Amino acid sequence: MHYLDPKDLTQRENYKLLIGSIIPRPVAVVSTQSADGIVNIAPFSFFNIVSSEPVILSLAIQRKEGELKDTARNLLATKEAVVHILDQTNVQEANKTAALLPADQSELTVSGFTTTTSKTIAVPGLNEASVRLETILHQHVPIKKDQQTTADILLLEVVGYQIAEDVYQDGKIDPRALQAVSRLAGNSYATIGEIFDIKRPS
Repeated sequence: MHYLDPKDLTQRENYKLLIGSIIPRPVAVVSTQSADGIVNIAPFSFFNIVSSEPVILSLAIQRKEGELKDTARNLLATKEAVVHILDQTNVQEANKTAALLPADQSELTVSGFTTTTSKTIAVPGLNEASVRLETILHQHVPIKKDQQTTADILLLEVVGYQIAEDVYQDGKIDPRALQAVSRLAGNSYATIGEIFDIKRPS
């Protein structure tokens, strides 16, 4: 076994080890809106479930040289976001939204995504996603190193689900119909492979 001390590695080296070993990672395609009404769309794989009561998701967003990313800035300002699950039908368009754009340019201008009105919040959702989670900001946790904030953990409370009819079956999500896509390392993604069941011990 190789032993590596994170303190001896660069930020980039630690990043590569993390994204290469913690796989597969679900991907959130997040839409937010600036105070000026500009819709921002960005994919994040540092994302997961925190709690089902209350219904909380986590989104971790690394800062760049101490500056907030557009998604984090918008969330802190408006307290709202729509989280979409990446799937095989929208992965190409989601990848386009990872382009570095000025804060005043919407990713709608470089992708094929189209928006739809949300039920519970002002931020619009994306028509091209089978699962849309309408959320409000529950808590903001800044991550610091040497007194400088390097990342932001945003805990988001789900206030509404929008689920495609073919994906929602008997009160559950059908994973085969959802066709979720997960993130690996580098430019690599993965689809749902073999599904198998193991009974929990009683």
